[in-house]
Amino acid sequence: MKKGLQNTIKYILSFGVAGVLVWLVARQIEWKAFVEGLKSTRWVWMIGYVAAAVLALVFRAQRWKQLLKPLMPRIRYGRCWDANNIGNLGSLVLPGSCEPIRAGIITSKNIPFQTVFGTMIMERAWDFIYIFLTFVIALTIRWETFGGFVEENIFGPVLGGGTLWWILGGIIAISAAGIWAVYHFRDKNKALGQIADIIDGMLRGLGSFRKMKNKLPFMIHTTMIWVMYMFMAFFCLKAIPELSHLDLADALFLSALGNVASVVPVPGGIGAYHYLLMVCISSLYGMSDETGLLFAMLNHEGHAVLILALGIWSYVMRILVLKNKDIREIREEKRASQTAQPRQP
Repeated sequence: MKKGLQNTIKYILSFGVAGVLVWLVARQIEWKAFVEGLKSTRWVWMIGYVAAAVLALVFRAQRWKQLLKPLMPRIRYGRCWDANNIGNLGSLVLPGSCEPIRAGIITSKNIPFQTVFGTMIMERAWDFIYIFLTFVIALTIRWETFGGFVEENIFGPVLGGGTLWWILGGIIAISAAGIWAVYHFRDKNKALGQIADIIDGMLRGLGSFRKMKNKLPFMIHTTMIWVMYMFMAFFCLKAIPELSHLDLADALFLSALGNVASVVPVPGGIGAYHYLLMVCISSLYGMSDETGLLFAMLNHEGHAVLILALGIWSYVMRILVLKNKDIREIREEKRASQTAQPRQP
């Protein structure tokens, strides 16, 4: 009951934040002009958007399969693909539910939940690295366009005061002390021992990258994910006549900036993404709020519709068609692990 209450409060707060952000966007929009902009959208460009979005999901599933393979040599691509799609579907409704859902689909007796979860932490670490890299590349290519906006809206708030750094330092110090206590007293306290086992499992998942024999395909797939994100933004720009003069450098910067909104814990990024991109396009390019919102909605809602369709399809396939294949795969993994174990004399 206590856990259920905590989840209820978390979701209420999450939807509350989303509601505030949607209100901040809606109050600035002249909806008649927005509808006219929607009518003038060149939808043929959205075909390219859909293709890029699907390819990004394909590369993401393949990258995860590579992380899981050292732990599950017989893992199938289709299982990773469906787990990603179903997890993304869940995140549209409940923020933060993507990773637990994905881990639950992959978890078996041979690979525990926390180990699978560790591979996803590794994925997120690389995603953060690539968000930083895309910012650096975009700023290097065109500092005169993006530099002022970044200095005013990102560097200024982050570096202008020391409060944020004190908070981050405190979190790191408390986390380090907690981890030390868990391992120091793991043999004296059952609960701490269980926590230590969970952390060990997550570390095994994180170590899957180190165990990969060939890391180049992993790096290529990660790069291609972010290339596809750039093309998604590019095709949305081309679909809007007022923004069609912008190029790949603009698309690269906007895709990186849009991913910053993913750290805001609201359902599906509703509101956070729209507000950030609307302000960016208005400030950088002197466009109206309606044009900025139109770009944000084409990119965000287009992706949400695709995730919804693929998530439902993968869920139906996983329940009705492929469940027996998963069972056979798990049994094969178990037999393989038993064969690999040396016999006791």
